[in-house]
Amino acid sequence: MYKAEIYITLKEGVLDPQGSAVEKALHSMNFRGVQEVRIGKFMQVVLSADSLEAANQQVKEMCDSLLANPVIEEYTFNLQEVEK
Repeated sequence: MYKAEIYITLKEGVLDPQGSAVEKALHSMNFRGVQEVRIGKFMQVVLSADSLEAANQQVKEMCDSLLANPVIEEYTFNLQEVEK
């Protein structure tokens, strides 16, 4: 069993209206040092695989086919073996 921690963010250059709204709100709360806010997604997926390499391939396929939009998003993930 493996646990994947997946981070999905917008690619550089893609507008992030949600991040801009949070940035403006932080400025209005006197957090003037905030330079930029980018909003992303975080997911945890527990999966069964025969090896770390197989788990890595499965998570990559999940991200490429469903979890991330490759046109506007990029992703990274960490895998760790977990007890059943």
